[in-house]
Amino acid sequence: MLRRLSMIALVAVFLGAGVGCSGQANSSGGHAGHPHMAENGDLQEKTASPDQLPGFLDTQPEQVKRVYSLAAAHMELLGGMPCYCGCGESAGHISNLNCFIREVSADGAVVWDYHATRCGVCLEIAVKAAAYKQQGKSNADIRRTIDASYSKGYAEPTPTPLPG
Repeated sequence: MLRRLSMIALVAVFLGAGVGCSGQANSSGGHAGHPHMAENGDLQEKTASPDQLPGFLDTQPEQVKRVYSLAAAHMELLGGMPCYCGCGESAGHISNLNCFIREVSADGAVVWDYHATRCGVCLEIAVKAAAYKQQGKSNADIRRTIDASYSKGYAEPTPTPLPG
């Protein structure tokens, strides 16, 4: 019971008030420092590295910025976690990571995606997955927990391969 309350508190701290989700089809990212509007209305912006957050976060609450930083620190983990907001169909996302990061180039540059700034489900999955990782759970156990938690009452999951 205490762990459950700790998880709820952690999610509340990171997320504050919930936000909704929306979108349609995905497109390519913007150039360094210049946001590009994807076909689904999401901004995408390229930065030199995962340590440099995109400018479109400047007007977002601190909690959202923290979850984007968390996503950058846990790219491998979130790449193995599905998202249950409907973004697989609406935005062509493959995993929860794509709600934050569209792609990472060989040189380390990152194309960030605006999608998660307006989707409480995306933010919540990222925070929960990172918290479970911090508790020492394996990626496979985290995936099972996320799937069990979101399998009813949410949209179809993204087509995310199982973590290795």
